[in-house]
Amino acid sequence: MGNCWQSLGPQKNTYMRLSLPAVCFVWQIAMIILFGVFIRYDKESDTHWGEHKKHENLTDIDNEFYFRYPSFQDVHVMIFVGFGFLMTFLKRYSYGAVGFNFLIAAFGLQWALLMQGWFHSLDLTTGKIYIGIESLINADFCCAGSLIAFGALLGKVSPVQLMVVTLFGVTLFAVEEYIILELLHCRDAGGSMVIHCFGGYYGLAISWVLYRPNLHQSKRLHGSNYHSDLFAMIGTLFLWMFWPSFNSAITDRGDGQHRTVINTYISLASSVLTAYAMSSMLQKRGKLDMVHIQNATLAGGVAMGTAAEFMITPYGSLIVGFCMGILSTFGYVFVTPFLERSLKLQDTCGIHNLHAVPGMLGGFIGAIVAATATEEVYSKEGLIQVFDKEGKFADRSMGTQGGYQAAGTCVSIAFGLVGGVIVGLILKLPIWGDAADDHCFDDEAYWELPEEEEETLSPVLEYNNHMSHKGQDITESSFTMEQF
Repeated sequence: MGNCWQSLGPQKNTYMRLSLPAVCFVWQIAMIILFGVFIRYDKESDTHWGEHKKHENLTDIDNEFYFRYPSFQDVHVMIFVGFGFLMTFLKRYSYGAVGFNFLIAAFGLQWALLMQGWFHSLDLTTGKIYIGIESLINADFCCAGSLIAFGALLGKVSPVQLMVVTLFGVTLFAVEEYIILELLHCRDAGGSMVIHCFGGYYGLAISWVLYRPNLHQSKRLHGSNYHSDLFAMIGTLFLWMFWPSFNSAITDRGDGQHRTVINTYISLASSVLTAYAMSSMLQKRGKLDMVHIQNATLAGGVAMGTAAEFMITPYGSLIVGFCMGILSTFGYVFVTPFLERSLKLQDTCGIHNLHAVPGMLGGFIGAIVAATATEEVYSKEGLIQVFDKEGKFADRSMGTQGGYQAAGTCVSIAFGLVGGVIVGLILKLPIWGDAADDHCFDDEAYWELPEEEEETLSPVLEYNNHMSHKGQDITESSFTMEQF
């Protein structure tokens, strides 16, 4: 009787035979129409490139494709493989983690090409958006904001809801990006504030609105096992290796990109050591927690997104990574349980500790480094190049630039929180087919599973949890807030 009820439960609450196909078909047809009206190849991807090349005395090597494509591929792998596998830690939600990540990114990048095109590259004389390889990189960046938000909602929302999250997430991203980069004229090549800070607070705000008081009914599924954590570590390693490309993908050629890679590389390495140290130190028996290793080791890359292009110095990068590994691990041990207990904020992947806080701090670090920049350190030409001190911004002082950088971080937080609350209220409508409280974190709600996977997993494999403290036997080996 119990097994029968368990198999029928998800079907009753998550029937999508009409809603998901309708959303996917309608929105994809809309993309086809909008692309037909607005999107065209830019001069470097159009067949007229040959004529342009002769007229400007260029060679094929001067085509932006050959410079940007390696970075684009690295970023693309991060979006589809890194983010997807990082979220496979749940023992019964690996299909949903990788599969819905795929769905979000595939839809999001199309909508991002349009939204970012309308704000950044619309030709007012022709009414067209001209796209090239850099447009594809920026579209992936735009998708990253929604994928970060997905981390807070993992296992608790339907794929239709995730499409709505992406639709509004990409739209909000394009607006806040335009305000921060164009109107405030901030520099944020790696997206600490534009991508991570926005995506983190956007997802947290949605999760707060969608709070489930009875989520404990799915506690048996809200954890990891040996193999799911190993798969998640694959995502961590892909993200860790390619993060220098993520931060440097759209920076200026030459010293700008070179410096960004070095700073990110160093910061990431530093955050690994402090994450391991804190993970061991915060356990009574000194054992490592895979949750911390999967996530806090990446915090240095997140926090370096804004300042990586600046002259922060190699030892400055080490300091950033050092501090972020400590803060992120501390957040997983103490802050995430506190947020759930006190603020009713259920953050499945702990994006508060990996994206929101490191992204916010990365924005403010960038503001400090910008405000202290001098001609002696950068050279006159270097200041112009790094901070785009041209046109109406040519006379902006570096102190003022630092103030605008800080203001940009605040704009990102505001867009994430306010936009997330509004989208969360929309998702509370009882029309989206989200799973019941006792069937969250379970692929069976939305996927056809192999027959052997439908059997109940042995409780002995349940040992890890991203959102709350572990089972009683493991909790006894952890510090509590009072003990600390």
